[in-house]
Amino acid sequence: MKSIEIKGQLRTAVGKKDAKNLRNAGNVPCVMYGGEAPVHFYADANEFRKVVYTPSVYLIDLNINGEACKAIMQDIQFHPVTDEILHIDFLQIFEENPVTIEIPVEVEGFAKGIKAGGKLKINLRRLKVKALAKDLPDTITLNVEELGLGESIKVEAMEVENLEFLNAKSTPVVSVIITRAARAAMNAAAAEN
Repeated sequence: MKSIEIKGQLRTAVGKKDAKNLRNAGNVPCVMYGGEAPVHFYADANEFRKVVYTPSVYLIDLNINGEACKAIMQDIQFHPVTDEILHIDFLQIFEENPVTIEIPVEVEGFAKGIKAGGKLKINLRRLKVKALAKDLPDTITLNVEELGLGESIKVEAMEVENLEFLNAKSTPVVSVIITRAARAAMNAAAAEN
Protein backbone atom coordinates (compact mmCIF):
# COMPACT_ATOMS: atom_id res chain seq x y z
CA MET A 1 0.00 0.00 0.00
CA LYS A 2 1.17 3.51 -0.80
CA SER A 3 2.33 5.70 2.05
CA ILE A 4 2.73 9.43 2.44
CA GLU A 5 4.46 11.54 5.09
CA ILE A 6 2.70 14.30 7.00
CA LYS A 7 4.61 16.57 9.36
CA GLY A 8 2.77 17.86 12.40
CA GLN A 9 3.35 19.74 15.64
CA LEU A 10 2.07 18.81 19.09
CA ARG A 11 -0.75 21.00 20.37
CA THR A 12 0.01 22.81 23.61
CA ALA A 13 -3.61 23.69 24.31
CA VAL A 14 -6.79 21.87 23.36
CA GLY A 15 -10.25 23.38 23.10
CA LYS A 16 -12.56 25.24 20.75
CA LYS A 17 -10.72 28.55 20.95
CA ASP A 18 -7.34 26.96 20.22
CA ALA A 19 -8.78 24.87 17.36
CA LYS A 20 -10.34 27.99 15.83
CA ASN A 21 -7.00 29.85 16.03
CA LEU A 22 -5.25 26.90 14.34
CA ARG A 23 -7.80 26.83 11.50
CA ASN A 24 -7.48 30.60 11.00
CA ALA A 25 -3.71 30.12 10.62
CA GLY A 26 -4.26 27.51 7.85
CA ASN A 27 -3.76 24.43 10.03
CA VAL A 28 -5.93 21.39 10.77
CA PRO A 29 -6.31 20.15 14.35
CA CYS A 30 -5.88 16.35 14.59
CA VAL A 31 -5.96 13.53 17.13
CA MET A 32 -4.22 10.17 16.90
CA TYR A 33 -5.76 7.29 18.82
CA GLY A 34 -4.54 3.72 19.26
CA GLY A 35 -1.43 4.33 21.35
CA GLU A 36 -1.14 4.55 25.12
CA ALA A 37 -2.86 7.96 25.15
CA PRO A 38 -4.45 10.17 22.46
CA VAL A 39 -1.94 12.50 20.78
CA HIS A 40 -3.27 15.96 19.92
CA PHE A 41 -1.41 17.67 17.09
CA TYR A 42 -1.90 19.94 14.10
CA ALA A 43 -0.56 20.09 10.55
CA ASP A 44 -0.72 22.49 7.63
CA ALA A 45 -3.98 22.09 5.66
CA ASN A 46 -2.03 21.74 2.38
CA GLU A 47 -0.37 18.55 3.73
CA PHE A 48 -3.75 16.77 3.51
CA ARG A 49 -4.65 17.68 -0.10
CA LYS A 50 -3.00 14.60 -1.61
CA VAL A 51 -4.57 12.30 1.02
CA VAL A 52 -8.13 13.59 1.35
CA TYR A 53 -9.10 14.56 -2.20
CA THR A 54 -8.29 11.23 -3.88
CA PRO A 55 -9.99 7.85 -4.28
CA SER A 56 -6.75 6.14 -3.19
CA VAL A 57 -6.08 4.97 0.35
CA TYR A 58 -2.75 5.71 2.01
CA LEU A 59 -0.81 4.57 5.04
CA ILE A 60 0.33 7.78 6.65
CA ASP A 61 3.77 8.25 8.14
CA LEU A 62 3.09 10.87 10.79
CA ASN A 63 6.09 12.89 11.88
CA ILE A 64 5.02 14.75 15.02
CA ASN A 65 7.81 16.92 16.47
CA GLY A 66 10.39 14.54 14.97
CA GLU A 67 8.74 11.38 16.33
CA ALA A 68 7.58 9.03 13.56
CA CYS A 69 4.69 6.55 13.62
CA LYS A 70 2.35 4.88 11.11
CA ALA A 71 -1.35 5.64 11.03
CA ILE A 72 -4.48 5.60 8.88
CA MET A 73 -7.16 8.26 8.58
CA GLN A 74 -10.18 7.11 10.53
CA ASP A 75 -12.54 10.07 10.45
CA ILE A 76 -12.59 13.51 8.85
CA GLN A 77 -14.91 16.43 9.49
CA PHE A 78 -15.64 19.11 6.88
CA HIS A 79 -17.25 22.53 7.22
CA PRO A 80 -20.86 22.17 5.96
CA VAL A 81 -20.66 25.22 3.67
CA THR A 82 -17.03 25.79 2.67
CA ASP A 83 -15.87 22.13 2.68
CA GLU A 84 -12.80 23.22 4.65
CA ILE A 85 -11.25 20.39 6.71
CA LEU A 86 -12.20 21.03 10.35
CA HIS A 87 -10.69 18.01 12.11
CA ILE A 88 -9.09 14.63 11.37
CA ASP A 89 -8.90 11.53 13.55
CA PHE A 90 -6.06 9.08 12.94
CA LEU A 91 -5.61 5.54 14.18
CA GLN A 92 -2.07 4.47 15.00
CA ILE A 93 -1.23 1.09 13.50
CA PHE A 94 1.26 -1.52 14.60
CA GLU A 95 2.81 -4.26 12.43
CA GLU A 96 1.42 -7.11 14.57
CA ASN A 97 -2.19 -5.85 14.83
CA PRO A 98 -4.73 -6.17 11.99
CA VAL A 99 -6.28 -3.00 10.57
CA THR A 100 -9.85 -2.49 9.31
CA ILE A 101 -9.94 -0.16 6.30
CA GLU A 102 -11.87 0.44 3.07
CA ILE A 103 -9.93 -0.33 -0.13
CA PRO A 104 -11.04 0.97 -3.57
CA VAL A 105 -12.32 -1.52 -6.17
CA GLU A 106 -10.84 -1.42 -9.67
CA VAL A 107 -12.55 -3.17 -12.61
CA GLU A 108 -10.62 -4.54 -15.59
CA GLY A 109 -11.75 -6.25 -18.77
CA PHE A 110 -14.74 -5.97 -21.09
CA ALA A 111 -17.62 -8.19 -19.94
CA LYS A 112 -19.41 -10.56 -22.35
CA GLY A 113 -22.72 -9.14 -21.10
CA ILE A 114 -21.77 -5.64 -22.26
CA LYS A 115 -21.11 -6.97 -25.78
CA ALA A 116 -24.60 -8.48 -25.65
CA GLY A 117 -26.14 -5.08 -24.83
CA GLY A 118 -25.92 -5.02 -21.04
CA LYS A 119 -24.52 -2.32 -18.79
CA LEU A 120 -21.80 -2.74 -16.15
CA LYS A 121 -22.88 -1.55 -12.72
CA ILE A 122 -20.35 -1.13 -9.90
CA ASN A 123 -22.35 -1.56 -6.70
CA LEU A 124 -19.47 -1.16 -4.23
CA ARG A 125 -16.69 1.29 -5.04
CA ARG A 126 -14.86 0.36 -1.82
CA LEU A 127 -14.65 -2.88 0.12
CA LYS A 128 -14.15 -3.05 3.88
CA VAL A 129 -11.25 -5.38 4.67
CA LYS A 130 -9.27 -6.53 7.69
CA ALA A 131 -5.56 -7.35 7.37
CA LEU A 132 -2.10 -6.59 8.67
CA ALA A 133 -0.73 -3.26 7.39
CA LYS A 134 1.97 -5.01 5.31
CA ASP A 135 -0.67 -7.09 3.46
CA LEU A 136 -2.96 -4.21 2.44
CA PRO A 137 -3.16 -3.68 -1.35
CA ASP A 138 -3.56 -0.29 -3.08
CA THR A 139 -6.72 -1.53 -4.86
CA ILE A 140 -8.76 -4.70 -5.22
CA THR A 141 -8.85 -5.57 -8.93
CA LEU A 142 -11.77 -7.52 -10.38
CA ASN A 143 -11.67 -9.08 -13.85
CA VAL A 144 -15.18 -8.93 -15.36
CA GLU A 145 -14.52 -10.48 -18.80
CA GLU A 146 -16.55 -13.65 -18.03
CA LEU A 147 -19.67 -11.83 -16.74
CA GLY A 148 -22.74 -12.38 -18.91
CA LEU A 149 -26.10 -10.59 -18.87
CA GLY A 150 -27.65 -10.62 -15.40
CA GLU A 151 -24.50 -12.04 -13.73
CA SER A 152 -22.52 -10.52 -10.88
CA ILE A 153 -19.46 -10.99 -8.69
CA LYS A 154 -20.43 -11.16 -5.03
CA VAL A 155 -18.24 -10.56 -1.97
CA GLU A 156 -18.36 -14.29 -1.09
CA ALA A 157 -16.74 -15.22 -4.44
CA MET A 158 -13.75 -12.94 -3.88
CA GLU A 159 -10.49 -14.25 -2.50
CA VAL A 160 -7.36 -12.23 -1.85
CA GLU A 161 -4.51 -13.72 0.13
CA ASN A 162 -4.23 -12.46 3.74
CA LEU A 163 -7.37 -10.28 3.42
CA GLU A 164 -10.65 -10.79 5.24
CA PHE A 165 -13.66 -9.12 3.59
CA LEU A 166 -16.09 -7.59 6.10
CA ASN A 167 -18.93 -6.61 3.74
CA ALA A 168 -22.06 -8.81 3.64
CA LYS A 169 -21.18 -11.99 1.73
CA SER A 170 -24.26 -11.86 -0.53
CA THR A 171 -23.63 -8.27 -1.68
CA PRO A 172 -22.82 -7.98 -5.41
CA VAL A 173 -19.68 -5.90 -6.01
CA VAL A 174 -20.11 -5.58 -9.80
CA SER A 175 -22.90 -6.81 -12.04
CA VAL A 176 -23.99 -6.68 -15.66
CA ILE A 177 -27.57 -5.44 -15.75
CA ILE A 178 -29.93 -6.07 -18.65
CA THR A 179 -30.88 -2.83 -20.38
CA ARG A 180 -34.29 -2.24 -21.99
CA ALA A 181 -32.73 -2.47 -25.45
CA ALA A 182 -31.08 -5.82 -24.63
CA ARG A 183 -34.33 -7.14 -23.14
CA ALA A 184 -36.29 -6.05 -26.22
CA ALA A 185 -33.72 -7.75 -28.48
CA MET A 186 -33.95 -10.95 -26.39
CA ASN A 187 -37.77 -10.88 -26.52
CA ALA A 188 -37.70 -10.30 -30.31
CA ALA A 189 -35.29 -13.22 -30.80
CA ALA A 190 -37.48 -15.46 -28.63
CA ALA A 191 -40.61 -14.44 -30.57
CA GLU A 192 -38.96 -15.36 -33.88
CA ASN A 193 -38.23 -18.93 -32.66
